Amino acid sequence: MPAIQIESFRKSYGDVTAVGDLSLSVAEGELFGLLGPNGAGKTTTMETLTGQLVPDSGEISVLGVDPVAHPTRVRERVGILPEKESPPSFMTPREYFEFVGAVRGLASETVDERIERWADRLGFAAKLDTMATDLSRGQQQKVMIAGAFLHEPALVFIDEPLANLDPIVQERVKRFLRDYRDAGNTVVLTTHDVDVAAELCSRVGVVYEGGLVADVRPADLPAEETLLDVFLDRVDATVDGVAGDA
Repeated sequence: MPAIQIESFRKSYGDVTAVGDLSLSVAEGELFGLLGPNGAGKTTTMETLTGQLVPDSGEISVLGVDPVAHPTRVRERVGILPEKESPPSFMTPREYFEFVGAVRGLASETVDERIERWADRLGFAAKLDTMATDLSRGQQQKVMIAGAFLHEPALVFIDEPLANLDPIVQERVKRFLRDYRDAGNTVVLTTHDVDVAAELCSRVGVVYEGGLVADVRPADLPAEETLLDVFLDRVDATVDGVAGDA
């Protein structure tokens, strides 16, 4: 059973089509990248997969569950790291993790152990009891990454996970994502950064104007072709096709 199955998914906002006729399958154990420029439909797709939006049409399955019919069940089983999210301003990181742990049904001892592990991994132990409003944007990003993985879900959706992180922490996060994938879990990473997608993802879906224009395994590309080449070629072909139809 695929971790994610999408068939003919469409979502519009008034007269604007955010996603049009998207079909896609993500296998269990993949580190899958959804790559596209801003406005390509990446965030709409992720929010629909996690039960936050209702599609206009199409069929969607996440870990064998329909997120439209059972959004709470899906959100209980996945981890979510939205772009530009931050911990609640009235909480410290420790309080936020304790809240996440309680919502996820984790024992307090388990939460304490995982807090210490993540604080050590990302280097924010000294900030565990600092109010979120006093944290830098990079420190807030570390907290949100840890919160998404705290309950160790089988599937995690992460949007631009390396934003605002210094190079050392970026490398630690990259290594963790690969290790998490290698342990049999599934990670869906949405990004507009071609280099990040090429380096991290075993497979990349290129989206543009709400549609899938390429499905690529970066490791299988010939030496003379890069993911950036594929991205530019397919996006340009889509633009030319639209212009030709006008």
